[in-house]
Amino acid sequence: MSITKVNPSRPYLHYAPEKNWMNDPNGLVFFNNEYHLFYQYHPNGTTWGPMHWGHAVSSNLIDWEELPIALYPDQHGTIFSGSAVVDWHNTTGFFNDGPGLVAIFTHHKETDSGIVQSQSLAYSTDSGKTWIKYEGNPVLSHPSNPDFRDPKVFWHDESDKWVMVLATGQTISIYSSQNLIHWVFESEFGTNIGSHEGVWECPDLFALKVEGTNEDKWVMIVSIGDGEGLAYGSRTQYFTGSFDGKAFISEHSEAKWLDDGRDQYAGVTFSDIPKEDSRRILIGWMSNWRYANQVPTDGWRSQMTLPRELTLKECEGHTKLVQHFPKELNQWFNHTTEIERTVDSSGINIDVEQGPVYLDLNTPCPKSGELQIALNYSDQTHTVIQFNFNEKKLSFKRSNSGKVDFSELFSKDQELFFRDLTELQLTMVIDTFSVELLLNEGEYALTSLQFPDESLKDISLKTDTGEVLIKGVVKQ
Repeated sequence: MSITKVNPSRPYLHYAPEKNWMNDPNGLVFFNNEYHLFYQYHPNGTTWGPMHWGHAVSSNLIDWEELPIALYPDQHGTIFSGSAVVDWHNTTGFFNDGPGLVAIFTHHKETDSGIVQSQSLAYSTDSGKTWIKYEGNPVLSHPSNPDFRDPKVFWHDESDKWVMVLATGQTISIYSSQNLIHWVFESEFGTNIGSHEGVWECPDLFALKVEGTNEDKWVMIVSIGDGEGLAYGSRTQYFTGSFDGKAFISEHSEAKWLDDGRDQYAGVTFSDIPKEDSRRILIGWMSNWRYANQVPTDGWRSQMTLPRELTLKECEGHTKLVQHFPKELNQWFNHTTEIERTVDSSGINIDVEQGPVYLDLNTPCPKSGELQIALNYSDQTHTVIQFNFNEKKLSFKRSNSGKVDFSELFSKDQELFFRDLTELQLTMVIDTFSVELLLNEGEYALTSLQFPDESLKDISLKTDTGEVLIKGVVKQ
């Protein structure tokens, strides 16, 4: 499928609102052959403000249609993050004819006595076109905790009930319900586990099969707000373990990071993807609270990551969350060029056309030296991906990538460290303002914004480690 770019200052492949501010993805759900993406939205400005739920739909995860605002602030407060589910069996009693959509979200209200956050419901009988707020809102509140938000809800077959994971300051609280209206506290997760360098936000909990086995493990995703202890701003950790319908038990105490880049935050997964599809698909907010209000876009601010299909893989005795771009992405590239070239210190260049670029490279992994990949926009503007094989380190350098002076942090290098590899496999998707990089078949991820003034001209590769045979493809 070809892509026609209407506005040269907007992304090709990544969802962004036509105007004004966007942050966390909310209410990701599949229903009646459509993927629904709700999101935190300020319709009256390009910086964070009173939150609504924006809304977009897609049949293929890439081509999104922006719809009217779904949820507006009311007497209970503004509309913070949450989730959406299909109530297949009308457990709520909201639906007379067949299943319908239910949104579970946080009401946020600032009062004279402090911040009040509570959980509320809205429902749709017309596949998400219009929404009715439940007259009994809120359905879950806390007498004193000002951080009581971001409900992610799912149906747990084994215990035959709804389960909610909720961000509660420095922990995740787990609740259950038979009808989405009356909730019972079950357990709390997070004390002395993982990173606590910022407030915990935007949890998710789901089961995945471990690749090559018949074993299922549960995954808890927790985003961490921009706290003083986080050197590079907000980011996302995850845990693997078990869940019995009441409590999640992690099999490790240290934080595992979902992404080593600075610009993947608040990611959550779609509810109700059909069982015959069976994929677990995540979308994140492509920004960082350290500079989200300052990024240099015109009239709009923020975009989402590409969807990522999640799987689990055992790596050197540890269970890792692995990410892949979905198969739907392939339809957007018409032309494929095979690459099989030897790279040395003199370097090679790969010409590209205007538009998004999909790059997949494979090479035997050297034991020492460096390999450099440069995304060249002009003689002065370039982004560099540098592999240091002595240190087993990838550095993502965007200090000369275009507009960077809006944030001191933005121009600092991003790094990820990789284990011993015999083959170096790298996949990148380069869009107008972003690079999404997956290493070793998605075992490592690095997501980064960039703001060049010109279109990508070519990609160059060079190495100081002798001759290296590069194989792969470029898709455009």
